[in-house]
Amino acid sequence: MRHSPTLLLLALSAGIKAVAAAAGWNFVQNGTSGVLALEAMIVSPTLAIFFDRASNDPLMVNGNPAWGALWNLETNTATALSVISDTFCASGGFLSNGTMASVGGNIPAITAAQDGRMGIRIFEPCDDPNGIGCTLFEDPETLHLEETRWYPSSLRIFDGSLMIVGGIHERTPFYNTDPVNNFEFFPPKDGGVPRPSAFLERSLPTNLFPRVFALPDGTVLMIANNQTIIYDIEKNTETILPDIPNSVRVTNPFDGSATLLPLSPPNFIPEVLVCGGSASSDLIQPANLSSQDPASDQCSRMTLTPAGIKKGWEVEHMLEPRIMPELLLLPNGEVIIVNGGQSGYAAFGSVRDPIGNQSNADHPAFTPSIYTPDAPLGKRISNKGLPTTDIARVYHSTATLTPNGNILIAGSNPNGMVVNGTEFHTEFRVEYLNPPFMSMQRPKLSKVPAKIGFNQIFKVSVSIPNNLKATSIKVALMDLGFSSHAFHSSSRLVFMDAQLSPDRKSLLIHSPPNNRVYPPGPAFIFLTVDDVTSTGIRVMVGSGASPPVADQGIRL
Repeated sequence: MRHSPTLLLLALSAGIKAVAAAAGWNFVQNGTSGVLALEAMIVSPTLAIFFDRASNDPLMVNGNPAWGALWNLETNTATALSVISDTFCASGGFLSNGTMASVGGNIPAITAAQDGRMGIRIFEPCDDPNGIGCTLFEDPETLHLEETRWYPSSLRIFDGSLMIVGGIHERTPFYNTDPVNNFEFFPPKDGGVPRPSAFLERSLPTNLFPRVFALPDGTVLMIANNQTIIYDIEKNTETILPDIPNSVRVTNPFDGSATLLPLSPPNFIPEVLVCGGSASSDLIQPANLSSQDPASDQCSRMTLTPAGIKKGWEVEHMLEPRIMPELLLLPNGEVIIVNGGQSGYAAFGSVRDPIGNQSNADHPAFTPSIYTPDAPLGKRISNKGLPTTDIARVYHSTATLTPNGNILIAGSNPNGMVVNGTEFHTEFRVEYLNPPFMSMQRPKLSKVPAKIGFNQIFKVSVSIPNNLKATSIKVALMDLGFSSHAFHSSSRLVFMDAQLSPDRKSLLIHSPPNNRVYPPGPAFIFLTVDDVTSTGIRVMVGSGASPPVADQGIRL
C-alpha cells in the first residue's frame, strides 16, 4: 500500500506529539493488589508488602482469605503471605539490621486470624527479586507488644529500634475513648514497661496514628489532634510547641498528613509540613457530623529550632481541601500531595449521612499537587502539568515512592469488609503516578557500596546522559517509610554532599554525620541530575547490627 507524503508527515507529527505527551506526568493503572492495600511498605528493590484486615479479600492462602501480600513492582502481581494475627490498622518500620517489623492490629473478624492488637510480625531481608522463600514470622505467645494497640504509630529512632506510640485498645464508635496513652519500644526498653504520655492524654479524643518524626538531635517531634511536642527519649521529657493554627486537627479520625522536609548539610535543620485535616470540633458527636463538612486546605510549616519555634507556624493553602491526604517526599526534594477527600472524615459508618455503603468522606481529590519547599510562600503548591485519575482514594488508601522513582498508589475502602457494587467500594486496582523522567534517559548509579558508615566519603560510578548538563546534582538518602492512614511512618530524606568528577563518571559522596541525622538501617540512594532522577540503589546505613546500637559518627 502506498502512502502520500502528507499522510506520512501527519503520522510522524502525531508520533512526536505522543512522545512529548508521554514525557509529562501520567497515571498508569497496572494490576490488582489481591488484598486491600490498607498498609504498604517497600521491602526490597522489587517488592512491596501490603496488609489488610483479616476479612474476605479475594486472594487466598492456606484455604482462607489472605490479608497480607507481596507486590512485585516488576510484574505488577500479588503473592499471598501467610499471616497469623490480624494486621488491621497496624503500623511498622525497619530496624537497624534491615528487619521489617509490623506492630499492632485488631480483633479479627474471621476465625482464621488471631488477635493482632499485641502483634509483632517479622519480615527478614529478602533478596529474591520475586519474593520466593520470603515469609513473615510470628509467634504471638512469645513475641508480642506490652500493650494491646490498634491505630498506633511507629518510628525508627537513633539506636535503630522502633518506638511505638499510642493507639486504642479496641474499637469504639468514632473517637479514641479507650486510649493507649503511652509509648513502648521494640526491642523493649525500660524492662518492658511502657512510658506514660501526658501528651497523648491531652490530645484526646482525635489522636490516633500520631504523626511522629525522629529529629536530627535524637529527639522526637510528635503531632496529635492540633497539638505538638518535642519528646526527649533519653530524658523522658516533653517540650510543648505551638498548636497547629486555626484549630485544624490532623490525626485520626480527622486525618491530615505531615512530613519532615528534606534535611540538608551542613546543619540539617529540621522543618515540618502539616497539610489537610479538619477544623471541626472534636466535641461534636459523630451522629452530628456530616460527610459534606468541608475538610481543611491549610498547610502549616515550622522550623524546629529555638528561633523557628518562637516564630511559630507559617500558613499557606492547598489548591483544594483534603481529608486523608498523603505527603510523599520526592528525591529532588519536592513533596507530592495525593489521595484523600475534600469533605467529611476518616473512619466509616459514623457520620449521619455516609456515602455509598459507609464512607464518612466524599468528593475525592483526583488531581495531585506538588509542594516546592524552596519556593516563596504562596507559590509553593501547584498542580500544573499533573494528571487527573478517575480512581477515588479515600479511607484506607496508601501511596509510596518506589525504588523506580515513581509513586505506587493503592487501596481505598471506607467499609468494614470487602464491598463491591457501591460508591467508594473496596479498591484493588493499583496505579502508578509516573514523573516525566520515567520516559527519558536517566542517570544511573553503579558500584555503590552495600553498606555505608556515618561521616564517611565514598565513591560511586555514574552514567549521565549527554543531554544533561549536570548544572544541578542532588544525592538523596531515603527511607521510603510505611504508609497507612494518611501518614508515612519513618519516611525521611537526607541530602548528601556530592562532587562530580571532571569526566562525569564518578561521584564522591559524604554520608550523614551520625545516626541521629539518619537513624541506622536500610535506605535507598537516588541521584537527581537537572531534575532527572535515577532509580534508587538499596544500601545499609550504619553497622547493620541489631538494635539497640551505640551512637555512630560525629555529633553535629
